[in-house]
Amino acid sequence: MIDAKRLLDELVGSGVAGGLAGGLAGGTLAGLLSGKSGKKARKLAGSAVKLGGVALVGGLAYKAWQSYQQGQQPGAPTAIEPPPSGSAFLPAPGDPQADTALGMLLARAMIAAAKADGQIDVQETQSILGRINGLALPAEDKAFLFEEYGRPLDIAGLAATVRTPEQAAEVYTASILMVDPPSPPERIYLDALASALGLDGALAGQIEATVAASRAG
Repeated sequence: MIDAKRLLDELVGSGVAGGLAGGLAGGTLAGLLSGKSGKKARKLAGSAVKLGGVALVGGLAYKAWQSYQQGQQPGAPTAIEPPPSGSAFLPAPGDPQADTALGMLLARAMIAAAKADGQIDVQETQSILGRINGLALPAEDKAFLFEEYGRPLDIAGLAATVRTPEQAAEVYTASILMVDPPSPPERIYLDALASALGLDGALAGQIEATVAASRAG
């Protein structure tokens, strides 16, 4: 059975410290899937090591949500904090099914965003899948990554699995983590995703600014 928390941790970077056997050479699994691996990705991965993937995504989404509601602009970079306990940005304590559902949703969002550029050709795709196969990941994690990476982009299908406005903000946050800064095709994808999720344009912009600020220091 897939451990959704572990999988999301691996995507945002905390899995690198715990068991990928150096196969990503200091990058993240997300960086491998998208063909991107830079200082910003590694910097944010350091926060993921401390928080874990679900708390990292939820913390960024919560911070952006609060700033949006209060009409604030992102200020100087600050430490990423998890959402407060009991908020709608985290599953209720003691609800493993909700934990799994949210982790899988965010993982799918990140993998979909990794493919949004459309610039990775068949040869590069095979290379990426080959490297994933060589990583020290459980077989079920690899099978999930292979299946999702090979799946055609389906923005409507992804958005249909979102249950709350807070989840919509988290899905968009997870997607931004994969494409910041976005290429022109990724920009088109993000705009379509925000529309499908029903996100207000100002909230989507706040999420992007919050993620960018978290990487600026």
